[in-house]
Amino acid sequence: MDGKVLLAGYEEKMDKTIEALKRDFSSVRTGRASTSLLDRVMVDYYGAATPIKQVANVSAPEPTLLTIVPWERNILGDIERAILKSDLGLNPNNDGTMIRLEIPKPTEERRKELTKKVSKYAEESKVVIRNIRRDANDSIKKMEKGKEVTEDESKEIQDQIQKLTDKKIKLIDELKSKKEKEVMEV
Repeated sequence: MDGKVLLAGYEEKMDKTIEALKRDFSSVRTGRASTSLLDRVMVDYYGAATPIKQVANVSAPEPTLLTIVPWERNILGDIERAILKSDLGLNPNNDGTMIRLEIPKPTEERRKELTKKVSKYAEESKVVIRNIRRDANDSIKKMEKGKEVTEDESKEIQDQIQKLTDKKIKLIDELKSKKEKEVMEV
């Protein structure tokens, strides 16, 4: 197997980790209403856990308000229960046709909790990136032992993997600081 192909495969895995981190960050509540806040909330829809966006129209008509209009009125209660069970800390207001979610400005204490959550997500992603690096290095060392690559090629590929890892971890740190700044904004 060519080292560049191997490197591209591991870079793709790292990119998927970054995308997962972005999704995690989008679920962290700031003071602004964002429809992505509900991405992880699942509704029991005919016995299957389904994302809210697949059973209703979700919109943010105002900076501090989300509205959820289900396609079938009979699942309003299920959506309401799913939001209450989620870790968002929001109280849905059901008027019989739609659910309104007021997004309150988080308190100073809540913002600090949210920055800890952001840091936790970032650290978990860094661990995943480092595990990918370890797997890549192990694969290269096996290839070297099996005489598929020379010692020089092995060192060169490992250096490239390290540079890639450093680049992705730097990106995670940038995303983390951006999100923390967003969360701490009053």
